Amino acid sequence: MEFGLSRALPIYSGGLGILAGDYIKTASDMGLPLVGIGLLYQQGYFRQSLDAQGEQLAFFPFNDPLWLPVMPALNADNEWLSIVMDLPGRSLVLRVWQVRVGRVMLYLLDSNDQINDPRDRGITSELYGGGPELRIQQELVLGIGGLRLLRELDIHFEVCHLNEGHAAFAVLERARHFISDTGVDFATALWATRVGNLFTTHTPVTAGFDSFSPQLMAQYLSSYANDLGIDLQQLLALGRVNPLDREEPFNMAWLALRGSAAVNGVSRLHGQVSRKIFAPLFPQWPIAEVPVGHVTNGVHVPTWSSRAADRFWAGVCGETRWRGNLASLEEDFRRAPAAGLWSGRCDARHRLVQWMRGRYGRQTAARGMPVEADPIWREVLDPDALTLGFARRFVSYKRPNLLLEQPDRLERLLTDARHPVQIVIAGKAHPQDVEGQRMIRAWSEFLNRPNVRPHAVFVEDYDMSVASELVHGVDLWLNTPRRPWEASGTSGMKVLVNGGLNLSELDGWWAEAWTPELGWALGDGAEHGDDPAWDRAEAEALYQLLEQKVVPAFYQRDAQGIPSAWVSRMRESMASLTGRFSTNRMLRQYTEHYYLQAAADHRARVAEHASLAHDLRHWMERVQHHWPQVRIGAVTRQTEGTQHHIIAEVYLDGLAGEEVRVELYAETMAGAEGPERIAMTRGEPLLGALGAYHYEAHVEALRPIAHYTVRILPFHPQARLPLELALIHWEQ
Repeated sequence: MEFGLSRALPIYSGGLGILAGDYIKTASDMGLPLVGIGLLYQQGYFRQSLDAQGEQLAFFPFNDPLWLPVMPALNADNEWLSIVMDLPGRSLVLRVWQVRVGRVMLYLLDSNDQINDPRDRGITSELYGGGPELRIQQELVLGIGGLRLLRELDIHFEVCHLNEGHAAFAVLERARHFISDTGVDFATALWATRVGNLFTTHTPVTAGFDSFSPQLMAQYLSSYANDLGIDLQQLLALGRVNPLDREEPFNMAWLALRGSAAVNGVSRLHGQVSRKIFAPLFPQWPIAEVPVGHVTNGVHVPTWSSRAADRFWAGVCGETRWRGNLASLEEDFRRAPAAGLWSGRCDARHRLVQWMRGRYGRQTAARGMPVEADPIWREVLDPDALTLGFARRFVSYKRPNLLLEQPDRLERLLTDARHPVQIVIAGKAHPQDVEGQRMIRAWSEFLNRPNVRPHAVFVEDYDMSVASELVHGVDLWLNTPRRPWEASGTSGMKVLVNGGLNLSELDGWWAEAWTPELGWALGDGAEHGDDPAWDRAEAEALYQLLEQKVVPAFYQRDAQGIPSAWVSRMRESMASLTGRFSTNRMLRQYTEHYYLQAAADHRARVAEHASLAHDLRHWMERVQHHWPQVRIGAVTRQTEGTQHHIIAEVYLDGLAGEEVRVELYAETMAGAEGPERIAMTRGEPLLGALGAYHYEAHVEALRPIAHYTVRILPFHPQARLPLELALIHWEQ
């Protein structure tokens, strides 16, 4: 839906869009053949200012394409390319714009064409605005219109990466194209195409997924279902937990999962959370085996590195350090001299303070207050004081006001004459989020305290350019979400290359990155929901960390005036985390773990008139037909010395032995990486029973024999299971 490339193209709202922008920049750097598809919003996300009382004001300036870094995309006849798709009772024409991002092309669809019905010109009007009808229209444009654009451009692709469920209609359009090209039915087309689809979820709660009522789906998808050769209820079943429940809303994430052969979350912890979220689609399957992996997000380091930091890194690690293999960066950077690291950090803080003073003066003037009447803008912030940064979307789960739990204590921390601390705050609340706006107002009230004003500033209209200034200059980045509601978070990654340290909740990326020598961690690594008592406890822990650990580490200097403990953390953080949490590593991981396999599997399934897809479809139907009668009979267990011996009677009801897998299952033991799965060997047929066999297994007796349970799974060497067929039988 959104791409954050630069402030010059304001079609993003926050982390998801900026991540997408960083990703395609990295694809250009590394020469990956990638194409991006999004929407050109006439308004994009809102612009922010605060009035004299600290109330957020929202503005929606018009994005005139003539003033944006976009160009019309041209067709083979050198005419402006447009895509046509159907809406209820009318056609929609989508203009196509293009943005060249190095070696990668980003295409943007735009409904603001005079040929369209006036109500439809606003489909691409604003990002994350409007109600369900506007959202379904935008997602139809993105998924269906986006795939039609690729076809019009004659771009043949093997892998379609769905970045969140917003684009999930693309899986239907991809199947429709295959039906049109080959004449197969929808079920076969889905088997042929979904193996080339990858779905990345960024959402830590089910409520975050878009869902639409059956009535709205019928209004917009009834005719499209006919194009697929299925009825509407078959289409709706793809987006429901219970396909038979006609009142259940249609969930875009369920469609994305059922239309893909690989699914991943965006951090290790988020992968665990996502397995719980998607568990209802895999009834009777253990949570640990719900097929959701993870690729932790990263940032495009050259975008977020200051010029000074870039020169320092180049001197230590070479000019091409971000484009190649990052394996040698750690060892190289650990040789960086302490004096150079600290000098660079101080210079960066000085530049931030100078920038902040100018910004603060302009904000003051914009509220109608003469700058001369508020001379503090010339002296706000101290270029030599420990500088904290907090810049996030203002929403309850991110707890942006955790530091305000004890405002008097925070004031004492900021105004300590011997060890001064200062903080820069930035962030927007959605115009409809009353609680988020209240939290901004609370910060404004605190910042207006006379003693606090020289030491703390709220930067209005947080965007990529503001973010760059902050991540270049702050000494410590704060992040205080409620675990596990921060799927990944990337803002803290952006300070790494610039020598900033992190103090963050053990959530998202920091849960897998943190060790004591790298920064500071908040929380106990467990989930506590929105318990106010826990919020108060964590606020107390945050104050104690700042007072007893962070501030002393910053101000304890050696004979050369260098805070050696602080600089040691800087060096280790920069060396071990910058490359690890970059989009360079992220893109390599997607390519090696997902893209290459998906491309190979897609070629195999569509080859020879999709013969493998036909075989898989018939295998699925055969398994589904027999599965109700498949069962596990008597199971005998015996331990002999150091070996467990388990024998089970298995009734296959006509399925061939190679069409199933019979195995022992045991839950994950402490210290193990996952559950234990041991294939059982088919033995002699059971006398007097057709299609029934003994299955047996010998297991080393390292745990009680009762821990092992017999189960039966469908099996096909070319199927992605259980993602493509989630059947299972357990020993009773």
